[in-house]
Amino acid sequence: MRTVTTLLAGDHFVRNSLLSSALQSLADVRFDFREITLPWPLTPYSAVAEVDEASDAEEQLIAALPGVEVAITQMGPFTERVLDAAPDLRFLVVCRGGPVNVNVPAAIKRGITVASTPGRNAVAAAEHAVALMMGALRNLPRLHRTLELGEWRSDLYAYDECGAELDGATVGLVGYGAIGQRVARVMLAFGAHVVVADPYVDPSRVLPGIEVVELDELLRRSDVVSLHARLTEQTRGMIGADEIARMPRGGVLVNTARGGLLDYEAAVDALESGQLGAAAFDVFPVEPLPTGSRLLTAPNVVMTPHLAGATRQTALRAGSIAAEAVAAYLAGAEPAGLVTA
Repeated sequence: MRTVTTLLAGDHFVRNSLLSSALQSLADVRFDFREITLPWPLTPYSAVAEVDEASDAEEQLIAALPGVEVAITQMGPFTERVLDAAPDLRFLVVCRGGPVNVNVPAAIKRGITVASTPGRNAVAAAEHAVALMMGALRNLPRLHRTLELGEWRSDLYAYDECGAELDGATVGLVGYGAIGQRVARVMLAFGAHVVVADPYVDPSRVLPGIEVVELDELLRRSDVVSLHARLTEQTRGMIGADEIARMPRGGVLVNTARGGLLDYEAAVDALESGQLGAAAFDVFPVEPLPTGSRLLTAPNVVMTPHLAGATRQTALRAGSIAAEAVAAYLAGAEPAGLVTA
């Protein structure tokens, strides 16, 4: 039976106990575990040297990595400096959709195979997007606050004050990956008409009843626009003042993808002018949200602190996908989520 020295660099969400349990289910291999626990999410992530969205834990990794063949982490900063201290490392799994906390070119140069765990939070993120969408449509935070203040605002039943329904609405999804596809299924079940804008859409995955359109047409037709695109140089700032102005007046804008997709100053302007009737955000251009941000006083906005993927099932799924990737590596096969550049 092969023995594999493995570093588990988990945190307070993807726990080392979940990772070790998933790995120990693999047959014909014995794991010699080393463990360190990183402080995320109790301490926010940040840029560390040349990588992003990582826990500041280079020294812990450097101390733990000599002799390690396989490493699994979510927030560990695998910088060039850390990789230099890992001469025996051959396989690295990042329990995220993408390895933003890894210097991938430096890893590949050193003969280290890198894999991620795409899809681990697709269910959670899709459900959260729908929850925010409905909260914005029905203005739930405002209604909740009235009761906290001891008010019984039956006047909010008035036509000009009450919310709207998804049934019969047109919902535009910008991006049709794993999360967008799940949101689309829920929208269809609610009776909404769904339009999608995604230049990379796989026609075989487009559900019956969904239209694939250009972004401009999606904006013009959609009562609700929900962002599910990846953040790239091409998509950064893709929704700004001009794009919001093309939406029907009083529409709803939702972003649970990445803060860099949206011009938030333009979104607040639109909320204040009434061009947007409501908005819902889980991600922001600067996180944590700065004190004094205009978003904190904008009307009709629902916000959560980048928690769309935060479910226990997401953490469990990350462990199981990571274990499958390790099994593929040990078998000499290509792991799912292989990162090539």
